[in-house]
Amino acid sequence: APGGPGGAGPATAAAMRVNIDGLLVYFPYDYIYPEQYSYMLELKGILDAKGHGVLEMPSGTGKTISLLSLIVAYQTTYPAEVTKLIYCSRTVPEIEKVVEELRKLLEYHEKQTGEKEQFLALALSSRKNLCIHPEVSCLRFGKEVDGKCHSLTASHVRMQHSSNPSVPVCNFYEEFDVHGRLEPLSSGVYNLDDLKVYGRQKGWCPYFLARYSIMHANIIVYSYHYLLDPKIADMVSKELSRRSVVVFDEAHNIDNVCIDSMSVNISRRTLDNCQTNIDTLQNTIQHLKETDAAKLKDEYRQLVQGLKEAHIARETDVYLSNPVLPDEILQESVPGSIRTAEHFVGFMKRFLEYLKSRLRVQHVVAENPPCFLKDIFDKVCIERKPLRFCAERLRSLLRTLEIADLTDFSPITLVSNFATLVSTYTKGFTIIMEPFDDRTPTVVNPVLHFSCLDPSIAIKPVFERFQSVIITSGTLSPLDMYPKILDFRPVILATFTMTLARTCLCPMIVGRGNDQVTISSKFETREDIAVIRNYGNLLLEMSAIVPDGIVSFFTSYHYMENIVASWYEQGILENIQRNKLIFIETQDAAETSVALDKYQEACENGRGAILLSVARGKVSEGIDFVHHYGRAVIMFGVPYVYTQSRILKARLEYTRDQFQIRENDFLTFDAMRHAAQCVGRVIRGKTDYGLMIFADKRYARADKRGKLPRWIQEHITDSNLNLTVDEAVQISKHFLRQMAQPFRKEDQLGLSLLSVEQLESEEIMSRIQEISHQV
Repeated sequence: APGGPGGAGPATAAAMRVNIDGLLVYFPYDYIYPEQYSYMLELKGILDAKGHGVLEMPSGTGKTISLLSLIVAYQTTYPAEVTKLIYCSRTVPEIEKVVEELRKLLEYHEKQTGEKEQFLALALSSRKNLCIHPEVSCLRFGKEVDGKCHSLTASHVRMQHSSNPSVPVCNFYEEFDVHGRLEPLSSGVYNLDDLKVYGRQKGWCPYFLARYSIMHANIIVYSYHYLLDPKIADMVSKELSRRSVVVFDEAHNIDNVCIDSMSVNISRRTLDNCQTNIDTLQNTIQHLKETDAAKLKDEYRQLVQGLKEAHIARETDVYLSNPVLPDEILQESVPGSIRTAEHFVGFMKRFLEYLKSRLRVQHVVAENPPCFLKDIFDKVCIERKPLRFCAERLRSLLRTLEIADLTDFSPITLVSNFATLVSTYTKGFTIIMEPFDDRTPTVVNPVLHFSCLDPSIAIKPVFERFQSVIITSGTLSPLDMYPKILDFRPVILATFTMTLARTCLCPMIVGRGNDQVTISSKFETREDIAVIRNYGNLLLEMSAIVPDGIVSFFTSYHYMENIVASWYEQGILENIQRNKLIFIETQDAAETSVALDKYQEACENGRGAILLSVARGKVSEGIDFVHHYGRAVIMFGVPYVYTQSRILKARLEYTRDQFQIRENDFLTFDAMRHAAQCVGRVIRGKTDYGLMIFADKRYARADKRGKLPRWIQEHITDSNLNLTVDEAVQISKHFLRQMAQPFRKEDQLGLSLLSVEQLESEEIMSRIQEISHQV
């Protein structure tokens, strides 16, 4: 069990009740790791102070269950202090994992206290993952599901249905609308499947049921975007109470999530499709003028009064909300120049023509929003104010025109979002127009990037609105970087060491081949045949001594392709395949998941396998290589981000001027967190073991090594800093032989596993004090 020390199964009679600084915590396992105890102490400190915190906990030490146990105990003991836990995770499998841990915890709670807790916990995901409508749920893409759902639940469609029953509506939503709000979800733990089963039983829509139920749920588990993307957060998370605790789990990339949620990319194709949208709108307006002119007049009147949308059935009609943060939305009436439908469409037409002319660039242009606004005013007399209302005005128009399928209108929605963003934010953003993609400089493919440079913009409302926000992951070093780039003041910054009864991780830095040639993915040497050959030798030697699975990471797809092609020519691949099968991650998600399945199969049946993958790819982020699926991870090179990208250059400049972080420091921090993320996949619990091989001489430098998480750094001895391939093989053989010895629970007790009785001894308590290292 990932949450349970030493894979201890569900709790037995010996109740694990832990006293965390005066708070009684029920912990659903027989034993507890010392780091879990220490982590809960720090966590309680953050909740007591009603502040924010950053906690780095080694991977595979049961972080999720520690978070849940402590916060649930806090909620039950001080119900007035913390009313809700909002647990944000990144992928659907991770969300499911958290919900299962929670189920186990609450069952244990009931068993110990003998009374049923009135606790409601549920997962929320997109319509794509929750829809049970037979026609809608079988659509392949999320956007299609959203669009089809809207065309069956929009208020105007339901109005038409009431006068003409042949107009199709969604019966699941209708049933929910009539009965579902009166009878709230009964207490319990609901994952996505449970919600669907419940929805089918009752005949209610699970998606809207979940969205309605998060208002009175004690615990919600959902994806980052529901809080960080203003277009979604405004609809879903608007009503959540201030006395909530927000947890961002696996949050080492949270700055990039923030930046993506506020950025817009517009290609030539978007503009062409936008043109089609405008033509459709013009025809629809013309048609409506001839058949029902009063509707347009009505809308005009409402817009004069201002954009108070109280009378709108927001739940089903608002498909995506305003792209800017709530405190930036203007609460006054729409400017006269875009108030009538025809004027607004004419306005969008002018804006579109202007964008088209800007995309006819021959060379790269970068400018800030004020320059862009001045240029648009000089060239086509468009002012800033009407631009700010574009997103809202377009939504109002689509509603008035009763457009059923909104997916067709995503191009014009994107352009109007850009208009609203560019005219709202003058600082922290840049506009970059490129005539072609850097990777294919011969193909004309102009793109306008409206890029957010400041991750703190999107997350600021979360820090302001909720009393405690906790950012946690296995790889957050150096810790002080996150408060700087997210611009907040944490009450606690802590990193934890890993207490081990046997040293089950073996990190080493291989800096030279057996021919003493320095190995590195540095730009100058990456084409060097000797370096490529040495990398091949390292993998070949390892494939001969490591049992079962080896995962290796390259710095980019391009680099991986070059190296593998070169290995093929040199005959190295053939030799490796005698030892193990080779599988490769590609940019196609379907291909990659097949490769992963086959990789696991080869590890299962004893043939052994090697997975070649890419740092920053799908494998490096969400997939754990438990036990024999990963006995060694090799990181070929330092995974720096592609530094020629103009957006990155702009972000580095902004980070330097705004947060006083040198470009080089930020790039190294970014590369090291990804390297740590890759090698961290190999250890998934204390009974697991694995080799972590950093194959690049640059890792030995103090500035790189010092940015690795403390729990990995501690195990890199001075003798392992600059090994040749042969030395690495000898150390690995010795390590693997030690790990093959029997390892029993008794060996861990009192060291890395503690029972209730042991927690009472002063000696162990003083050892626990040393685990947490506050920055």
